[in-house]
Amino acid sequence: MIYSVIEILSEILLHPISNHEFSSILLTLMPLVIFFEIPWTLFILVGIVRYKWERMHEGVRRDYFPSVSCIITCYSEGAAIKQTIRSLTEQIYPGKIQLIVLVDGAAANQETLRVAQSMSGYVNEFLNRKLLVIPKWQRGGVVSSSNAGLRFADGEIIIKVDGDSSMDNNMVERATRHFENPEVVAVSGCLRVRNANESIWTSFQAIEYFIAIQSSKSALSTFNMVNNISGAFGIFRRELLDLVMGWDAGTAEDLDMTMRIKNYFANKKKKFRIVFDPEAMCFTDVPVTLKNYLKQRLRWDGDYSFILAKHKHTLSPKFIGWPNFIGLLVRMFTNLVIPCTVFFYTIWLCIAYPWSFAIALMIFMYLFYFIMHSCMYLFSVLLLSERIGEDLARIPYLLFIPAFMFIGRINALVANLWQWFGKGHQDTSMAPWWVIKKNKF
Repeated sequence: MIYSVIEILSEILLHPISNHEFSSILLTLMPLVIFFEIPWTLFILVGIVRYKWERMHEGVRRDYFPSVSCIITCYSEGAAIKQTIRSLTEQIYPGKIQLIVLVDGAAANQETLRVAQSMSGYVNEFLNRKLLVIPKWQRGGVVSSSNAGLRFADGEIIIKVDGDSSMDNNMVERATRHFENPEVVAVSGCLRVRNANESIWTSFQAIEYFIAIQSSKSALSTFNMVNNISGAFGIFRRELLDLVMGWDAGTAEDLDMTMRIKNYFANKKKKFRIVFDPEAMCFTDVPVTLKNYLKQRLRWDGDYSFILAKHKHTLSPKFIGWPNFIGLLVRMFTNLVIPCTVFFYTIWLCIAYPWSFAIALMIFMYLFYFIMHSCMYLFSVLLLSERIGEDLARIPYLLFIPAFMFIGRINALVANLWQWFGKGHQDTSMAPWWVIKKNKF
């Protein structure tokens, strides 16, 4: 059988094949590859070049340093919260930075509360830095913590981060500079994997984060097509958060907030921009095992279906504009259509053709995605990475990235089915079931 696979693969790669076989392969690959994967990859590469050109001609930073409030949402970080508080305290930023630490479920997370409170003396040693630790004794979820922090925030700019994060020391300076433009209402910060070397799965996620966030969002930002402000790291004008009345309870607060911002400005018919800045850097821990990775993505991908259903009445180019609508369509296609296509295409391939031919064709497709992802990664690293050596060291893992992406897409299909038939968004770390129950849409 192995000999048959190799023979057929070499036929596909090196020799002409029959019209019937060619038509079959073309019809199965063309919609996904020719009409989506290749054009979208080229679009992202063009956007990266455009971003690099604009960045080179940006000029010097102007004297604009608004006051900042950092809302840090915690649950069970323990001693790790020290690193988050330190990295925000030590920012190279002359303006005021207020650190608001929200300890959710503090009755059960006494260690996190105690460690956060112990950092007061350290923070007070720095000029223009202030620490406020707020215990929320009952667990209420990330949205509940974020809104509670907003009530105590006194900064012009709000930075929302997770408690298991750490920042480059110029993050605040890089993020706030965009708000000098009155049309900029929010900045999506760049997330990278902090524990990238902990396991093979964290290394895969480090590559995935770089391609999906640092590369793709840099490109999309140049076309004003940023469609998601990360819940783990988002930067907002305070007046904007007041206008949309904070975060909405439910789940997937990042995409939901982004949609609500766009809906607000569409109603007011005002110009606005959401910017992504790859230099506003935040590092976060990701799941170490495959099991925990799949569990995390079950929630993330299922939440996407929930949020789209919630905002279904405003999903139109007339309401949110063509750039945002196109970006949303692409994300819908990636999160909803592709997982189904990949699954059913794989099943159909194994049923319709001999095993040797099916395996050979899948190897051919694997090579295509390996080349595509490798080119995207290497091109982006050379143009965007601030840690080139570290990123280039992950090149050997690129060989397995198509398999990792395939696992992720099948998992996304399961997540969507779980959401559609089992209300999978309920009772997550975003919001416990009793919060969901009190906030039905």
